[in-house]
Amino acid sequence: MDRAMAQLIAYAIAGHHGGLPDMHRETGSLDERLKKTLDPLDPTWEIETRPDATGLWPKEFTLGKDQATKAFQLSFLTRMIFSCLVDADFRDTEHFYAAAKGKTIDRAWPVLPEIVEKLRDRLNNHFVGLPSAGQVNRLRREILEHVRTQADCSPGLFSLNIPTGGGKTLTSLAFALDHAKAHGLERIVYAIPFTSVIDQTAEIFRDVLGEGVVLEHHSAIDETKSTDREGADKLRLAMEDWAAPIVVTTNVQFFESLFAHRPSRCRKLHNLTRAVIVLDEAQTIPLHVLRPSVAVLAELARNYGSSIVLCTATQPALKAPDFNGGFDQVHELAPNPPHLHQKLARVTVVNEGTLSDEGLCDALAQTAQGMIIVNSRKHALDLFRQACEAGIDGVVHLSTRQYAAHRRCILEDVRQRLKANRPCRLIATSLVEAGVDLDFPRVWRAEAGLDSIAQAAGRCNREGRRARADSIVTVFQSAEYRSPPEICQLAGDMERIIEHHDDLLSPEAMTDYFQEVYWRKGEGLGDDFLQKFKMSKHGTSFSFREVGETFRLIRSGQEAVIIAREEKARQAVRELAYAERAGGIARRLQPYIVQVHPHFRTQLIKNNHVYVESQERFGDQFAVLFTKSLYQEDVGLLWEDADRVGDEMMLI
Repeated sequence: MDRAMAQLIAYAIAGHHGGLPDMHRETGSLDERLKKTLDPLDPTWEIETRPDATGLWPKEFTLGKDQATKAFQLSFLTRMIFSCLVDADFRDTEHFYAAAKGKTIDRAWPVLPEIVEKLRDRLNNHFVGLPSAGQVNRLRREILEHVRTQADCSPGLFSLNIPTGGGKTLTSLAFALDHAKAHGLERIVYAIPFTSVIDQTAEIFRDVLGEGVVLEHHSAIDETKSTDREGADKLRLAMEDWAAPIVVTTNVQFFESLFAHRPSRCRKLHNLTRAVIVLDEAQTIPLHVLRPSVAVLAELARNYGSSIVLCTATQPALKAPDFNGGFDQVHELAPNPPHLHQKLARVTVVNEGTLSDEGLCDALAQTAQGMIIVNSRKHALDLFRQACEAGIDGVVHLSTRQYAAHRRCILEDVRQRLKANRPCRLIATSLVEAGVDLDFPRVWRAEAGLDSIAQAAGRCNREGRRARADSIVTVFQSAEYRSPPEICQLAGDMERIIEHHDDLLSPEAMTDYFQEVYWRKGEGLGDDFLQKFKMSKHGTSFSFREVGETFRLIRSGQEAVIIAREEKARQAVRELAYAERAGGIARRLQPYIVQVHPHFRTQLIKNNHVYVESQERFGDQFAVLFTKSLYQEDVGLLWEDADRVGDEMMLI
């Protein structure tokens, strides 16, 4: 085994500057480098630097039974070795240059085991102040108490299957803190699918636990939130290695780092050992990377002392043996999920068949507060315009035509309308489904997979204040718009299990639905990534670089347009003119971008509606909207109007 370990270490050493290499590749492979002829070393040098290459294999490391599992495990062990090496290398270099300049580097964060008791006290005080009246609030408290009693369970794989509105966020945080205290775990990491939910979750954690313990790391992070330059520098440094006690990040950042090959992305990985890792909305892991994502989570639990919590209202069917390569021995934290679902059932799902946009507008007009969710931005825009033309009061449009910071303002306005019982009729895309705390009396959802239907249902009668029979979630097929092919397939998967379940939102129905999806996808669940890590009697054949370059959670094929309507965005754009590096500025601009198809972006540039800032240094990545009238307050960016001649410009 020491010989095998030596080869894993060779990958790490060879890649500590340029990135983990492939064993076999046309150029830059490890095989090529190992065969390279070197000039003879001075014997004294060789003797004095000869390492002790015995006893390298880690004690108590558990290998799987089949060859494919073993190969993946060894490839991940290589990543962990690489992470330790490159993080130490980065830190040594940083220390050297800081000392040369007479500077000190502040990377100091509290250590979780030393502050966990204080954090638990703060959380407990917060729970005391929460409302307790009403059936939903009483049930939330029962769930919380039941989950916390299981914190002493040995680290491993857990699921928290609680219906929407059952208090998953704070319950999972309580379990994570209790579990970390019970076992001396060193970090809590939350991976969340959407940046809008991350903002919301990180803000809740900071409000409850205080400042200085939560690191928020995602593409839309605004480093200028720090009130001083040193604070901003500390935040930037913490993003590199995740040394903070509590990290809130995106699924994209989390999973793509776990399969990256670049030193900068991999250096944080060793800080995922002995951690509580909470996967919020676990069902949203994209199907095309599902199997490798499951494999890496299982490995973190098996050999690196971490606990994984799959936290969701629609638990995917990822347990072995039903799911090939699935999780073994997953411990459910929630008290009797089927019974819990029955007690928290607050809506009635109705299949309406085909509905026209005119029919949808008529239905929307008959309720003072309601939400329609459709499958495309174009459909949402056309439906919104039709509703406005019909004179319906309180109509709001929400889609990714609007940049993220603008969407947050719109969602806050919607919440205030709902709270004040003012007319509020929201027409949106699926971005409102996961983790957005809205509570409508009526919801219409265009055909989709059962998990999307369940998420949409979670925005209807969320607090249980209305009768279930009056809280209708209507599923419909659009008369005017065909659903995207993948959504049609997911809707078909749902259709095949409907006749077997009276309650489509039950855990049993959800399990059958996901099994149907996985059966249909077959090997299209990311098996190709796992096949890039192989072993034979001749050694390993790992393709780190190839996987690092191709493993992407989001395959949008779209490009960014910056909407510099707000002063923060305008300031960031101005800084590009004299910036040497653009990484920090790019992160600050993330809340102000709209993704569009490359064809439309090209047309916007061609017709002088968009200009490219600092193209000579940064290429075409910073495309800034110039024509003010193409971004409208109610609907966002109208890229289809690129052939118009605009005379109003953004003030940069």
